[in-house]
Amino acid sequence: MDQVSLVIILLAALLIPLIMAKFKINSLPTAVMEIIVGIVIGPSVFNFVNTSDLISQLSTIGVIVLLFLSGLEIDFSLFKKRRTALTPLEQKNAVNTPKYSPVRLSVYAYSTIIVLSLLLAAAFKVSGLFSDFWLAAILFGTISLGIVIAALKEQELLSKAFGQTILLISVFGELVPMMGLTLYASVYGSNSQSLWLLLLILAVAALLLLRFKPFFRFYQNINKSTTQLDIRLAFFLIVTMVTVAESVGAENILGAFVAGIVLKLLNPSETTCERLDAIGYGFFIPIFFITTGVDLNLRTLLTSGKTLLLIPLFFLAYMVAKIGGYWVLKLRFKQANTLAGTALTATTMTMVLAVLRVAKSMKTITSDQSGAFLLAALLTCVISPLIFNKFYSAEKEDLVKTAVHFIGANLSTVPVVQQLRKGWYDVSMYTNHPENYQTYHAQVPVTLMENFTAQDLQDHGVFDTDILVLGHIDAERNYELAKAAKAYGVRRIIVRFEDRNVLNEHEDELRELGVEVYNTPEANITLLRALIESPSTLLLLNDTENSIYEVRVLNHLYTDVQIKNLQFAQDITISQVIRNRKLIAPNGNTTIMYGDRLIFTGNKQTAAQIRQALATAN
Repeated sequence: MDQVSLVIILLAALLIPLIMAKFKINSLPTAVMEIIVGIVIGPSVFNFVNTSDLISQLSTIGVIVLLFLSGLEIDFSLFKKRRTALTPLEQKNAVNTPKYSPVRLSVYAYSTIIVLSLLLAAAFKVSGLFSDFWLAAILFGTISLGIVIAALKEQELLSKAFGQTILLISVFGELVPMMGLTLYASVYGSNSQSLWLLLLILAVAALLLLRFKPFFRFYQNINKSTTQLDIRLAFFLIVTMVTVAESVGAENILGAFVAGIVLKLLNPSETTCERLDAIGYGFFIPIFFITTGVDLNLRTLLTSGKTLLLIPLFFLAYMVAKIGGYWVLKLRFKQANTLAGTALTATTMTMVLAVLRVAKSMKTITSDQSGAFLLAALLTCVISPLIFNKFYSAEKEDLVKTAVHFIGANLSTVPVVQQLRKGWYDVSMYTNHPENYQTYHAQVPVTLMENFTAQDLQDHGVFDTDILVLGHIDAERNYELAKAAKAYGVRRIIVRFEDRNVLNEHEDELRELGVEVYNTPEANITLLRALIESPSTLLLLNDTENSIYEVRVLNHLYTDVQIKNLQFAQDITISQVIRNRKLIAPNGNTTIMYGDRLIFTGNKQTAAQIRQALATAN
């Protein structure tokens, strides 16, 4: 019977994403659907599945892997102080920009969440609806980092100030409740030991980090499919930290969470993270979510009048606890996005499940109360993403076009300017040759300058740009101007360097400064090679309706798929695949992998949509 129940659970885990894709159910997270299906196949409805020792053990592994991956999702680089000075252009455009950074906003916002969570917990205790003050405060302060990341990725917001702010608030929404849960379990747990022993977990984590950090790169270099050293290391970290946590009286999920943080600090490759996600979300975690729904017996839960009252009250508490962030986000972002971001931070599920699991094992919460908390959390996962998608729109600071300034008007630069002006670029061109000005000013906006000294260009604001292209034929002039622009603070500089003197070290010097250097002979060689290896590249030269694009594949719908089987294979021509910094000449049988960079040509009307589809992380 145990095996039959497990087969049904695994079948459900297989069918859920297929059904969601078939009927285009995008508003609900997969985890929520898995819990709902668990309710349906469990005692609440059809009673097809009953939990057994085997399923309970797999479910326990599932929550451990889930918390491990949650720790692995935290991007600690967001907390680092940005020491890089603003470019002159950014300083110029920052006059009306609010001074509140994502880190500062997130700290303020989550501070309001802590205060409101404590007040709400006190209100429930005073009213007699839920007497465990600390447990309620921990639950109300939780945020589901995984769901927030998925929503932000879908809108391509992780690199923008708004997305980073919401992401950091959500990171706090996992870190702080986890620390609170640890202290709660240590103080109120029946088998808890001295609090100072919890420091042993951090000590072991630091030891593992220091021990494996020097060798992690070495592991990656010798890693192969028959050894999978990175995966072995990951599970070694999980088991070690879980064992240490349980040995000092803490919860196993704390050890798993810390193990995820340790591996994150080791800077694993994206391929490693991808395989760990595959193991977790492909097997263990769906069992945990579905089993959670199976254990939630609505037949008995909904017969209690007090439980029916607690569900909407807990839901309101989850939402109200996050409402203080509205006024904090409003300091920088527009009102609609402030509402959208506040609603998204009210989404909670992962930590609620972990907290409830610990509380039930400690017998500090009843099954009815646990069910009410869980059902209320399910409601936040349904309603909050809908509000976010309804109200979010791009901020003004995200709609600023990329400024590109060209120095030198000639046959090499003018056609590029003509094409870039049709896209999301603010292009300007400068020349010191009156005859070139007369030739090209009717085709593109060209500014005529008497001199091209660094000081003149600086005075005219030529260096106030996102990208500076030095396309002058004079290599030495380009060299001097490139150094001046770099010293001025231009972050991206592209230089034409045609000097054929092999003893000239200026080109190497520019590359060391981070300047991008090109020359016509090398470009012609590259083009000829591309024509030989990929004849369709010629379409790019003869058809002005097509252009060349680069995209990084982050959409799992298009990974592990052969090029010939892509649904838009007839609409684009993939000329190069860049994988692990190596060029691959593709053919129809080439399999697209997660993280690949594709160089392709396509119609300008459809290529943008295809590029967005490939780059949308899901």
